[in-house]
Amino acid sequence: MTAETQASDRIWTIPNLLSGLRLLGVPLFLWLALGPEADGAALGVLAFAGISDYLDGKLARVLNQTSRLGVTLDPLADRLYIFATIAALTLRDIVPLWFALALVARDVALLGLVPVLRRLGVGTALPVHYLGKAATFNLLYAFPLLLLSAGDSWLATAARPLGWAFAIWGIALYWWSGLLYAEQARRLAGERARLAAARK
Repeated sequence: MTAETQASDRIWTIPNLLSGLRLLGVPLFLWLALGPEADGAALGVLAFAGISDYLDGKLARVLNQTSRLGVTLDPLADRLYIFATIAALTLRDIVPLWFALALVARDVALLGLVPVLRRLGVGTALPVHYLGKAATFNLLYAFPLLLLSAGDSWLATAARPLGWAFAIWGIALYWWSGLLYAEQARRLAGERARLAAARK
């Protein structure tokens, strides 16, 4: 087993710790946003999620602590924050239902790729595309701004157009990256089929 393989199997790393803390923040955010509606504290949790999302990837590369667990935890935490924030914003009527459905429908559509990926022997996920990360960054900027826009202050008024600008770009990039993942799976399936035909 090489050093690189050992590193890829590591669990106790700084990036994985950050991803774990991000995951623990999901129920905390939901409670803050939907229970006492403590928007300031909820915004703090979202800010931590956005900062740690950047840091865990950066630190994994700088410290050579990339791991299989980290590759799984990072997108999982992103998805859970997106779903949790959509749920909170929709239940509080901060965003309309179509906004929630537009984001959820993309991930539901991509679930159809899971059986294909398993048949191809590549697990349940394709490598994260930079457009997918860009979509996530846009949404993680949009959500705090949209939550901030729920009030009647001048700050809420200023946050509203910025929040929606990030949100619309986020939805567009989210769907675009989804289409790229589907195309990636289609090409991989074609390559595997050609290799199988060549062996016959």
